[in-house]
Amino acid sequence: MTQITRQISEFASDLRFDALPRDVIERTGMLLMDCVGVALRARNDAESTPSIIKAASKLALDNGSSVVIGDRRGFSPLGAALVNGTLIHSLDFDDTHAAGSLHSSAPIVPAALAAAEMAGVDGEELIPAIIAGYEVQIRLSLALGPSDHYDRGFHPTATCGVFGAVAAAAKIFCLDADQIESAFGVALSQSAGSMQFLNDGAWTKRSHVGHAAMCGLMAAVYGQQGFKGPKHAFEGQAGFFHAYAPNPDPAKAVDGLGEEWETMNIAVKPYPSCRYSHAALDALIDLRAANDIQPDDIESIEVGLPETGWKIIGDPIDSKQNPKSVVDGQFSMPFCAAVAMRQGGLAWDDYATHINDQKTLDLCHKVTVVKDPKPEATFPDKMSGIARIRTNKGEYEAFVGSAKGEPDNFLNPAELRGKFDSLVGPYLTPARIDELANRLLAIDKEDDINEVLRLTRPLPAELQAAGE
Repeated sequence: MTQITRQISEFASDLRFDALPRDVIERTGMLLMDCVGVALRARNDAESTPSIIKAASKLALDNGSSVVIGDRRGFSPLGAALVNGTLIHSLDFDDTHAAGSLHSSAPIVPAALAAAEMAGVDGEELIPAIIAGYEVQIRLSLALGPSDHYDRGFHPTATCGVFGAVAAAAKIFCLDADQIESAFGVALSQSAGSMQFLNDGAWTKRSHVGHAAMCGLMAAVYGQQGFKGPKHAFEGQAGFFHAYAPNPDPAKAVDGLGEEWETMNIAVKPYPSCRYSHAALDALIDLRAANDIQPDDIESIEVGLPETGWKIIGDPIDSKQNPKSVVDGQFSMPFCAAVAMRQGGLAWDDYATHINDQKTLDLCHKVTVVKDPKPEATFPDKMSGIARIRTNKGEYEAFVGSAKGEPDNFLNPAELRGKFDSLVGPYLTPARIDELANRLLAIDKEDDINEVLRLTRPLPAELQAAGE
């Protein structure tokens, strides 16, 4: 078999800032700003955060100078990678890649940031590291076949993400191809993430990603220090492709590598729920507004999704119509639809308001989810959706082929900044928000990554009151 691992290792080692297209550099800054905003809100508002912070402290991971976004204390590099990865994914509001059916920034950015703080590199060195991570993670998922990988019970964001984290950290540390190949071999034994959380609303989907970021950083350091990992981590007989999917297409891991940039196919979420729900939510929100549909008017709603999305947020319908927790709600098409029809949208704060609201839960029981041929025809390139609403005054239908935030329907600068401001607004002053956003967007111009990240730390009360 072609030496896939070697090709990817050489790509990560050789990638240079001055070889990157300007639009890819700028998009990476946008993705960085978005995930930092999500993480800062999660540090303060996700129900799983106190336990992950306490666990990090118990393990003595809060004893260094690396920044956990939104936290006053310094952490060790591994602690920062673990916690930041978990935070970025804790609201399920972080970026996505449709064809790869995964989230990219959550496992990769924290590993890159922790490595950058360790090595003292500047933004021109950080940017190609993040992009190397994106390109590796995404292509591995495409090679596995996301649906097959899911069917085996794996969470591709984490299983593929650990290798993206390796590439990002290794790039920061200036590892050569031999060292990166060893680091990939180490990470092969750390690639994990089970979808079992869907059965009971557990928090492990969030920690999967932090674990991937931490393990990727650790594997890169192993490679840096000469620890030998097995060769052929991806294509080997007991390698990633053979062990994690029944019908992989390894060529997809290197097709267009270094020439076509999957980074530009990463989408930003406007809603804090599973990405498979977003096209249908766009359709529902548009129908509600265009036809003045009130919740009491609704007799039934049918949402059509591609089969992979239906498996995750539509089946089994009884449990999806009866969410018990925030995680349940994020992965329930009926719940997300019910909130959207009541509110005209879906924001993070809506979970606290609606998860125990009887009117919302009653409306959930009017929502069914089906495998629909029209969205299926666009999959996996797009996560499309169709909504059909029957009311006491008529029936309405809308299909959305490309959800808001997808690359061909990307958030404009005002929308992207609006999302960031809404997430961090309760915790930072307007002046601090402006400075943080502007410096993240232009991270390639920064000399000190740690200095930028420290802007996420809450101000002392007296400075907060003064608006500084």
